[in-house]
Amino acid sequence: MNNPIKVDIWSDVQCPWCYIGKRRFEAGAAEFGGEVEVEYHSFELAADTPVDFDGTPTDYLSQHKGIPAEQVAQMLTNVTNIAKSVGLDYDYEHVHQTNTVVSHELIHFAKSKGRQGEMKERLLEAYFVRGEHVGRIPSLVAIAEELGFDGPEVTEALENRTFLGDVKADVALAREYGIQGVPYFVIDGKYGVSGAQEATTFANVLTQVQAERSAATSDNREE
Repeated sequence: MNNPIKVDIWSDVQCPWCYIGKRRFEAGAAEFGGEVEVEYHSFELAADTPVDFDGTPTDYLSQHKGIPAEQVAQMLTNVTNIAKSVGLDYDYEHVHQTNTVVSHELIHFAKSKGRQGEMKERLLEAYFVRGEHVGRIPSLVAIAEELGFDGPEVTEALENRTFLGDVKADVALAREYGIQGVPYFVIDGKYGVSGAQEATTFANVLTQVQAERSAATSDNREE
C-alpha cells in the first residue's frame, strides 16, 4: 500500500484566502481520490496586531496597510463573494480583528491530541462566519470545550504558552522556505503551491506526485 501524500499547509486563522484555499484544496483532494495527509503550520499575517484592536478589519487594513477605506471595502466584498462560491458565508461586519498567536497555540494543542484539522476548521469558522473572538484565551477555551476538549487543560496550556515554541518553529520554517504569503502548500515535501488555487490545480499536482511515486517504484523493481 502506498503511503499517503503529505501536504504541509501554512496559513493564518484571520486569512480569508486561507479558508477559501482550504475548501478548494479539499475539493481538489476529493477529485484526486487518493490518500492525503494534511498538517497545518502557523503563519502570522499581522503579528503586531493587539489582541483587542479598536476597530474593524476595514479600519485595520486602511490604517496599517495604507489602503484607502473605499478600496478595502471593495476588496472585502470581492473576497466575500468568492468565499460564497465555495460555500462559506463570511460576515465581516462582526469580525473581531485581533492577534492570532494564541489561536495558533490552540491548534498545536489540538494537534497534540490528534485533532488539529478539526480545530483549524472551527477557528476559521469562528473568525469569519460566527464573529467570535479568537485572540482571547477565555473565548478560545470555550471553543475548545465545545469540541469536547478539557477546559482546564486548555487554559493551562494557553496561559503557560506551552505551544508557543511550536508556533515560532513553524514561522521560522516558513521563513526558511521563503514563504511570504499564505495559504502556501508544500506537497510531498517538494512541490510548492502558493495561494488559493482552483481545486483542479491541487488535483493535478497530487496526481502528478502519485504518478512520480509509481514510476519510481517501478524503476526500483526493475533494478
